[in-house]
Amino acid sequence: MATIKVKLRPSSVPGKAGTIVYQLIHRRKVRLLTTGIHVLPRYWDAASGGISGGPSSVAQSLIDSDVMLLRSIVGTLEHTGRPYTVDDIASRFHTGIAKPTFVSFMEQEIRLLANAGKLGTARNCRNTLASFTAFLQGRPLPFSALTAELVDNYSRWLSRRGLSRNSVSFYMRVLRSVYNKAVGQQLAVQTFPFRNVYTGIDRTRKRAVPESVIARLLALDLPACSSLAFARDLFIFSYCMRGMAFVDMAYLRRTSIRGSHLRYFRHKTGQPLEIRLEKIPRNIVDRYYTAAPQSPYVFPILKTEEPQAAYRQYQTALRYYNRQLKRLSALLRLKSPLSSYISRHSWATAARNHNIPLSIISAGMGHTSEKTTRIYLASLDNAIIDDANRKIINYLGGITSV
Repeated sequence: MATIKVKLRPSSVPGKAGTIVYQLIHRRKVRLLTTGIHVLPRYWDAASGGISGGPSSVAQSLIDSDVMLLRSIVGTLEHTGRPYTVDDIASRFHTGIAKPTFVSFMEQEIRLLANAGKLGTARNCRNTLASFTAFLQGRPLPFSALTAELVDNYSRWLSRRGLSRNSVSFYMRVLRSVYNKAVGQQLAVQTFPFRNVYTGIDRTRKRAVPESVIARLLALDLPACSSLAFARDLFIFSYCMRGMAFVDMAYLRRTSIRGSHLRYFRHKTGQPLEIRLEKIPRNIVDRYYTAAPQSPYVFPILKTEEPQAAYRQYQTALRYYNRQLKRLSALLRLKSPLSSYISRHSWATAARNHNIPLSIISAGMGHTSEKTTRIYLASLDNAIIDDANRKIINYLGGITSV
């Protein structure tokens, strides 16, 4: 039976990181396999053949993965009953590590998403991958090294950098989705590495504004054709169209307007929506509809139909839109600034306050589940709950007094 030992080959420069090598011994033959894993001497425990202390999680996971692969190779060769050499082990090892890594697979998925026109999802994956590779310090990561311990360490690494629980959860959900896709393609064995990390969505702070603020914004006296007036019109239009997302307004096409109704597909989910154009949103549409008659879009946000260029224009426009909303917030003297999402939250909250059932609010916003709608809704005012409780108790008192 071949033996496998993990060793640290010291650097020629004192104090610098050495290189991890795997020593294979079989039938008195020795073969060293050099890796791309580097460890500082002070973190190497020669007795255990592992890393002790320091930022060790990624390197140790890679070592563990390699040793597991080597042991599997030796076991397979022993099972054949035929003689083998250390060179046979080394050859199979190099073939095994040449398989796609988690990072290379994720890079491939990003390219596929971009080619399919799913630019937002591709961007989310790209941002997550940039963060994850920074954590990995550029080291390759075979699927077998993506362990629950490694994922836990990455989660803590993100938290130490000041990311909120929802942001950490977002990165985890993206990585989990890519990992599960690799499992589905039989590139990885399902070991549930994300089982110990949080992948939910915390209830966020109230982000809606009352209807009185919407009315003040609508009545604000602004210079015609100014950037502030355009930002105000987009916000009011979003609110009046059941919280239409900015991305849907940006890509809204003239062909979507059919008589007194507007029909479009949500950019995020592809869900079809049809909304009646009431007087206020109709006036806003008419204001910009004739501004650029050659454009296929309702609003002058995008200048091209080429997917990549249009998406870049959308991102730039979204940032500028939010800056203009901050200026409008200052004019209204709001304590918290408006943002592109607040019109959506505000419509949902106003609908709830007008006693519209949750199921109807959910359908109106194009949500695929009422759970998502609940996240949008602000917490019920305690006074409303007290009032409801009073009615229940009064009813009980009426029964007992009989």
